[in-house]
Amino acid sequence: MRYVVTHTTTYSYDDDVTDSLGVGHLVPRPTPAQEVLGSEVLVDPEPVDLAADTDCYGNTVTYFQVTRPHRRLTVEGRSEVEVGTPAYDGDALAAPWERARPLWHPEAPGAWRATDFALPSAGAEQTDEAWSYAAASLRPGRPVGEAVTDLMHRIHADFRYDATATTVTSTVEETFRHRAGVCQDFAHLTIACLRSHGLAVRYVSGYLATLPPPGKDRVVGADASHAWAAVWVPGVDEGEWLALDPTNDQWVGDRYVTVAWGRDYGDVPPVKGVIFTEAKKSTLTVSVDVAPVAPVGTTAP
Repeated sequence: MRYVVTHTTTYSYDDDVTDSLGVGHLVPRPTPAQEVLGSEVLVDPEPVDLAADTDCYGNTVTYFQVTRPHRRLTVEGRSEVEVGTPAYDGDALAAPWERARPLWHPEAPGAWRATDFALPSAGAEQTDEAWSYAAASLRPGRPVGEAVTDLMHRIHADFRYDATATTVTSTVEETFRHRAGVCQDFAHLTIACLRSHGLAVRYVSGYLATLPPPGKDRVVGADASHAWAAVWVPGVDEGEWLALDPTNDQWVGDRYVTVAWGRDYGDVPPVKGVIFTEAKKSTLTVSVDVAPVAPVGTTAP
C-alpha cells in the first residue's frame, strides 16, 4: 500500500509567544517493510531555525525555533510512504521465549542492539502486577511468537478502549487500575509485561490507515497517531522485531506507517517544546490524515 500522510499540530494562545522551540518526530523511517518516498516538515510562522537530525535509535528528529511574535503556531509533517506486510522467520518465532532475552543470552546475534529495550524505562514501569499478568502467557518453553501473541489477545480482551480513562502521563499501574486506556497505554502495558520477564520490546509510534464504513467516503483528517509494540526475536543476522498492536488485536501489517521507535512514548512524542509567553490560556488541535494512493502504473479503486 502507498499512503500520503499529513499530520498537523496547531497551538493557539491568548497572548503573544515571543520564542518557541520545538522538537518533532514527524518523518517516517525506512524499514524492511516500508519505503519513504518523500517527506517534509513545515512550520508557520516561518522559523529562524529548522533542521533535522538522527537520534540514537535511527529516528529522524526535526528541530525548530520561531522568534517572530505569534498567537498561533502550526507544525505540519507531510510524507509519502509505501508499506508492505512484514515477513518473519517461522523458525525464530518457534523458539522458546526464554531464548529471546538479550540480557540472559548476550551471545545471540543482535542481542547487544536489543539490550536497551530490555531495560526499565519511566513510561513502562515493570511492576509486580505486570510480571504476574504476563506469566500466564509466558509458560516455560512456549514458542516466543505464540506467547507474545497470546499476551496481545489477552490485553485486547481484558482492557477496554476509553479515551477518557487515562492521560498522556498515565502509568502502567493506572492502566491496570482502570482496566482501560488508549493505544499508548496498551503499548506501554505490553512493554512492561514482557520486559519484566527479560524480553526486549520497543515502543513504536506511527499511524494506522482507517477504513470508512461500506458505502461511505473517507473523512479527511479523521485519522490519528497510533502506537504499538515490537518484540525482539533472535534469529539470523541481528534478529527481527515482531510488531504487535494490542489495541486492535493483530500483528502489524500494510496499513501501519512507522514513524519512530524508542523505549516508551517519552522518546518519540510527535511534537514537544518550550515557549516564552505571558499567555494564560492555550489550545491544542491535531489533525491526521492517512490517504491511500495508487502506486505508479496502477488504477485506484
